[in-house]
Amino acid sequence: MEIIATEKAPAALGPYSQAIRANGMVYCSGQIPINPATGAIEAKTIEEQTVQSITNLRNVLEKAGSSLAKVVKTTVFIKDMNDFAALNKVYAELFGDTKPARSCVEVARLPKDVLVEIECIAEA
Repeated sequence: MEIIATEKAPAALGPYSQAIRANGMVYCSGQIPINPATGAIEAKTIEEQTVQSITNLRNVLEKAGSSLAKVVKTTVFIKDMNDFAALNKVYAELFGDTKPARSCVEVARLPKDVLVEIECIAEA
């Protein structure tokens, strides 16, 4: 088991790792739309926050020797299911031909009151 950490994604907000590589897989903790360069949440819309969250995931995956193309499962936590279509549009653009299995659930609240958090599992 190997802990994965990169400065190209936000540091963990608690006692957990950005990702763990084990048995040929990468397990990424949820990423929220924090800009790792500033430590701030600059994105305001669901579209902008989805881009930043997936960019953070991509950077963690790349540090682990993986990529978005190797993602097999994502879990999306969304604050308002009314944003589902807008999130899907950006998600589809960023994942391209890769269509991992996915769950998407509406939640009452997310860290730092963001609109979206995304976690994933990928092949290493």
